[in-house]
Parts: sequence; C-alpha cells; structure tokens
Amino acid sequence: MLVRYWMSRDVITIDENESLQKAAKVLQENQIKILPVMRNGTIVGVITDRDVKRASASDATTLDAHELHYLLSKLKIKEIMTKNPITVPDDYTVEEVAGILLEHKISGVPVVNEEGKLVGVITKTDLFKLILALTGARNGGVQFAFQIEDRPGSIKEVTDIFRKYGGRMASILSSRERCPEGYRFVYIRMYELDRQKIPKLKEEIEKTATMLYMVDHSENRREIYV
Repeated sequence: MLVRYWMSRDVITIDENESLQKAAKVLQENQIKILPVMRNGTIVGVITDRDVKRASASDATTLDAHELHYLLSKLKIKEIMTKNPITVPDDYTVEEVAGILLEHKISGVPVVNEEGKLVGVITKTDLFKLILALTGARNGGVQFAFQIEDRPGSIKEVTDIFRKYGGRMASILSSRERCPEGYRFVYIRMYELDRQKIPKLKEEIEKTATMLYMVDHSENRREIYV
C-alpha cells in the first residue's frame, strides 16, 4: 500500500509571498487543512488551518475587526509558515505515513518524488478512505470478529468454514494488538451471505474460534458476544 496510490494528487499550493488572508480563504474554500507553500516551484513550507487560527487569535484581543482584517492582509505566509516541513517519498507505505502523523501529531504531509518535486498530499482523511477500502465497509455485508489461536493454519481453518456457506469474502484483517498471548483477532467481511445460514455458520465457527461480535450492515443488526 504505497502512498502514491492513496495520496491526493490535485495538490492546491500557495506562494510564500501571498498574504495570510489569502491562505485562510484558500483553506476554507477548498475545505482542506494543510497547504504546501512554494517558492519558484519548490516546496519550502506548509501552512495549516491551525496556523491561521493561531495567528489570528494572537491579536484578536487587542484589535477590532477592521484592524485584524488589515493585519491579515499584510502578514505574509512566509512569516508564519512551518519551514522545512516534514515530507514523505511517494514510495513510502501508508503504514509508515500513519506512524509519522501520530508521532508528530499532524493531520497530513506533502508527498515528494525522487527528485524532491511535490506530487501530492496525504492526510488522515486519505487514511480513513483507505480503511474503508480495505474493509469493504462501503458495500455493507456482514462482518464477523473472532479470536483464534496464533498458529500456522488457524486462519485457513476459519476461512474454509466460511467458504462452505457460500457468499463472497470481501476482506480479511488480522491483528495481535491487544490480544491475549498466543492468540490473534481476525475480522472477516462477507457479501451475499444467506442470512438463514448464519446460525449454523456461527455454531461451526465457535468450535474453532471465540466469536467476539457480528455486525450485519445491510440489516443494521449487531450481536456482541464478548
């Protein structure tokens, strides 16, 4: 899952000599939170909606509305932007980017190619879209969650049971995070599953795994077992 396949490519940028007022307008009109700042085609900084709010609030208590508007129109982006911003190569994985966003507590980063040219931006919103794509959640279906032994072949044992009951397997996710020692969590989403077969399916799965929950998104039904 490389960044280049999930980043936003139509990057909106702004010149470093533009006013803070212009940056605020661009951020608001395009409903974005991060704006790469350019100098002669090269990224030299970023400005965020948080930067704009911080700069506006610093003088808001001492200036009236007209004076504040005038100040924002004169203040240059290069005076308040984050210089030498964090960027990521377009061949980074989205997992690496997620780690960077968490570590630095930021909402997004510019993406550059091997020549250092700006080619995109990836944000938390893009990562949320990725989660929806990986889980198949946009198309509903039924999600099953269970805990199994963490040993070779344990996932196959469960997926073989699902295949016996028809339907289409949309996604399989697995994690050891927050799971008891020697076990793992597995999440399977099924499409076109005959609802009348679900009780027998669960009964058979429970011989191999501990069921955690089942969510039928199509019928808005939830069963929590643990």
